[in-house]
Parts: sequence; structure tokens; C-alpha cells
Amino acid sequence: MKVVVKTNSLSREEWLKYRTGGIGGSDVSIIAGINPFKSVHQLWLEKTGQAGPEQTDSEYAHFGTLLEPIVRKEFMERTGLKVRQKHMLLQSEEHPFMFADLDGVINDGGEQAVFEAKTASAYKQEVWEEGIPAPYILQVQHYMAVTGAKKTYIAALVGGNHFYHHVVERDEEMIGKIIAMEEYFWNTHVLNGVEPVPDGSEATTNYFNSRFSKSNGETIALPEEALPVCMEYDRLSEEMKKLEKAKNAAANQLKSYLKEAEAGTVGGRKVTWKLISKNTVDTKRLKSEKPEVYNSFLKDSSYRRLSIA
Repeated sequence: MKVVVKTNSLSREEWLKYRTGGIGGSDVSIIAGINPFKSVHQLWLEKTGQAGPEQTDSEYAHFGTLLEPIVRKEFMERTGLKVRQKHMLLQSEEHPFMFADLDGVINDGGEQAVFEAKTASAYKQEVWEEGIPAPYILQVQHYMAVTGAKKTYIAALVGGNHFYHHVVERDEEMIGKIIAMEEYFWNTHVLNGVEPVPDGSEATTNYFNSRFSKSNGETIALPEEALPVCMEYDRLSEEMKKLEKAKNAAANQLKSYLKEAEAGTVGGRKVTWKLISKNTVDTKRLKSEKPEVYNSFLKDSSYRRLSIA
């Protein structure tokens, strides 16, 4: 590996700009389609210069950066291992499209190991108790591919009061798949400018709904390859209807077993059929009897609905 730039004197804007020159560890889960916050289309636009690098100004990101030294210090106190900060953007010489900006490194018995610090909300506590979220597994394997490290220590402060630390061993099979995936993305989509085929992730759905939230009213001719996509959409819609009917049949069969009972157990499974009560507003009556109140609380909202004829 080689040093692209020392980062301790860079502004955030400069750091983000440098990152567009390659694929970083946090980009891997986006390319893999498992990042809930960012789509591969957004990443492609950034890496090809069609959109500026996204700056995350959320409270979550702010406090994540603020708490990183605390996570690092707590890890050192609990493990006795010394974490050194690199303050460098690193680049793989074998695969120049692979970048790494490490939170730190550890001298682990004479061999260099990677250190990564994370913060997470209390909602993620169960995930961290069981192990490491999948996006971070890809991230640290990417870092080990760039640095040649055989091990990564990852520490997380969850919910502000739960601390976890795990060890991730180098996985050559996973690294091979990551390199192949990144190389294809970089060569095909970044260097050759080919737009990625949309996936079904929530991030991609949100991206298209947000970026193209308004129509211009025009009708255009779609490319020929759109026809089999329409047919696939029809096939999946029919399959979903069949699956929904089958699911309802299974639910009704379980209800027939329960009858008046609220819960039942079988083979370690628990089935419940509870009465749920909630208060709702009778909007039809409100509109009829108090139209001025109804109108004062109306809220405009719009969305684009996809339909195929």
C-alpha cells in the first residue's frame, strides 16, 4: 500500500474529494446493496463527478466523530492494547481503486492489526451483542485487503452506555469476492461511465423517489430492454398475489386452532392472536359536521405511483 495524502490537516470537504478517487471501506456495503442509507446510484454519481460528495451533517454523524476518541480510549483500557492513529488515506498498490482511511492500527504480537471504532443507537444493542453488523464486516475485510493485516479489532459504544469489542479475522474468500465486486464497479461503472442497474434495496427506492419526485407530464419511448422488465414486473406481481393468498390461508388455519384462545404453543413456537384497540378520527363525520376544522388540518402530500398497462 501507499499513502495518497495525510489527512490530519485536510478539511472535511477536501477529505471527501480525495475519497472520490477510489473505493473506501464504507463504500463496500453500498456496492453490495446492503447499505440502508445510500444507493449504488448515489455512489456512482459521486465517483464519476456527476454529483458532489455527500456530506453527512446529522447529529448521529457528528457525535460519532466526537465519541471516536472515547471509544478508542475505552478499548485500550479494557484490552491493554495500544491503538495508534494513522491520519492517512491509504491506497492498495495491487488494486489502486481500493482506499482505506483507518481509525487506528495495533501492534499485535509483532504484526499490524486494524482498529475500527463505531457508535450505534440503543436499537442496535441486540445486533452488537450477537456480533458485528454485515456492512462493517465488509468494511474491515476491505481494510485488511488494502493493508495486508490479518486481524481487525472493532469496538462499539451502543446506546451511550453499552460497550462491545470484537475481533475479525482475515477472510481470504470474502476478500476475493469484495475485490471482484469493487473492480467490476470501478471499471464498468466509474471508468466506463455505465449506469448501474437498479437493485431492490430500500436505499435505491428512496433515491429514485426523492430524486425524481415530480414528473414533467411528457410521454417518452422507452428502450427495448424495458419490455422484459415490464413482463418480469407482471410475473412478480402475480406471484406476490399467490403468496399473499397462501399466507392468508396459513394464518386462517392457525386462527382455526386458536379459536377464542389468545395464544398457543407448539414445538418451541408461540402463536398469538390478540385483540388490538386504537382510537381513530372519523374524518368523514368531521368533514361533514365541522368542515372548517377539517380544512384547517388538511396537509398537502404527493407521490408518484408506478403502474404498468
